[in-house]
Amino acid sequence: MTNWEERRVERSHNDHRTEYERDFARVVHSAAFRRLQAKTQVLGMGDSDFNRTRLTHSMEVSQIGVSITKKLYREAAEGSPEREILPPPMLMSSICLAHDLGHPPFGHGGEIALNRCMLPYGGFEGNGQTLRIVTKLEPYHDEFGMDLTKRAVLGVIKYPAPYDDVVVWDNYPGGKPETPATDETDDGYAVKVEPSSIFVASAMKPPKCYLNEEHEDVVLGWVAKGLEDWNTLSEVSPASKKGKHRKTKYKSLDTSIMELADDIAYGVHDLEDAIGLKLVRHQTFCKWYEETDKETGKPRTELMKPFLDVHHAGEFADFAEHLFNVDTHARKRVIGHLVGFFVQRAKLIRQIEPVFKHDIFGYQAVFEKDIEEALRTLKEIVVELVIKSTPVQQLEFKGQKIVAELFAVFATDPKRLLELRDYRRTIQGGGDIPTPRVICDYIAGMTDEYATKRYQQLFEPRVGSVFDRL
Repeated sequence: MTNWEERRVERSHNDHRTEYERDFARVVHSAAFRRLQAKTQVLGMGDSDFNRTRLTHSMEVSQIGVSITKKLYREAAEGSPEREILPPPMLMSSICLAHDLGHPPFGHGGEIALNRCMLPYGGFEGNGQTLRIVTKLEPYHDEFGMDLTKRAVLGVIKYPAPYDDVVVWDNYPGGKPETPATDETDDGYAVKVEPSSIFVASAMKPPKCYLNEEHEDVVLGWVAKGLEDWNTLSEVSPASKKGKHRKTKYKSLDTSIMELADDIAYGVHDLEDAIGLKLVRHQTFCKWYEETDKETGKPRTELMKPFLDVHHAGEFADFAEHLFNVDTHARKRVIGHLVGFFVQRAKLIRQIEPVFKHDIFGYQAVFEKDIEEALRTLKEIVVELVIKSTPVQQLEFKGQKIVAELFAVFATDPKRLLELRDYRRTIQGGGDIPTPRVICDYIAGMTDEYATKRYQQLFEPRVGSVFDRL
C-alpha cells in the first residue's frame, strides 16, 4: 500500500497540521512562489497593471482546480472508489499553486532561450524545473527542497519522462550537440558557450518532460519507488510529425485536474486580459470565429454552441456583444459563466486501457470532445491574435536575448561573475552540480525585472554601481 503522505524527512510530532496543509504552507511561503508576481504570463510586466502575472494565473488555476475537485466529489457516490481517490482540496490547491514555479523570466521566450543554452548539458523545460524546485532547490531542507508529500510531488509531474526519453535531436539545427570542452584556468575552468544570442525560437522548443538530473534520485529513487505502474505511466508516444518531440501518454489523476484548471484559466482569463487591454477587438473577434476550424472543418462559432445554448440562446452575436460591452460588469458576468460552464462539465472517468493497479493513475478528469473543442478555440484565439502578434513576439525576442546573453557571460567566467552562494554549488566551487545547471537554475529563478537589471548591470556602460542592490 503506497503512503501518498510520505515525505523524505520525518514530520515534526508537534505540528497540528495535516501533511497536505504543510504542503500548502510551504508552497505559499516559498521564494519561488513570490517571484511569480513579477514573471510574465502572456503579456509582459509593466504593460499594464490589469493583466495577469504568473502569480495571479496560478491563484486562479488553484481556485478552478479546487472547484473541479469539489464538483467531482459531489457527483461520486458515498464510499465509492471515485470519491476515495479524489485529492483533498488543500492538496489540489497546493499542486495548482506550484504548477508554474519553474517557468523562467519572459515566458516561453525565456524557456526556449534556456533550452538552447543547455542543449549540450541536458536541456531545459519549465515543468521540469518546477520538479527541480520543489525537490531540490527551494531551501526548506538542505537536500530535498520543499520536501513535499509524494502525492503533491507526483501531481506537479505533468510529463512523467526524462528529457532524453522524449527529445528528438534531429529537430535542432546540427542535431545533438557534443558537450563542449572547458577552458582550464588557474581558478578552475569556464564553460565554452555559443556566443550568438540571436536564433530562431521555433527551432529550439523543448520537449515536455522532467529534467535528466531528477531521473535517478528523485523520480526512480523516491516518487516511483514501489509503484508497479511507473513503467506504464512513463511510456512515450512517437513524434506525431516532423519537427515535433515525443510525448508522454499518461499522468496522475491530480495532474489531470490541474491541467483542466490550467486550460480554463488560460483560455478564459487570458482572453479577458486581451479584451480588457484592447488587444482583441469586437470585430476581429467575430471575424475570427466565423472562419473555419482547421481540425474539424466547422465554423468556429459552431464549436462554441455547447456554451452558447446554455447562456446565450445559441446566439454567438449576443455572446460577443456582452463580452465586449463597455460596462465591465457585463464582461465579468460572461467570464464567470465561461469558467463555471467548463468547471461543471469536467467528468471523472476510469481508464480501461492500460490497466493501472493504483486508482490514482486509473482515474482521469476529462472533458467530452465537444467541450474540449470549445475551450480549444478560446485558447487558440489568444495564441493567434495576441501571442503571435508582432509586438508580443518582439518583446518575447528581447527577453530571449537577455536570457541567452546572461547565460553566456556567467558561463564564460563563473567564479568572477556568479553570486558566491551560487558559485559554491558548482563542482568547481566545491559543490556537486555542473556549472551550466547552476547557471540555469539561477537565471530560471529570476523575475523579468531582476533579469533586465542584471543585464543592464553587466552590459550597459553607464548602469551599475558597487552600491546597487538588486
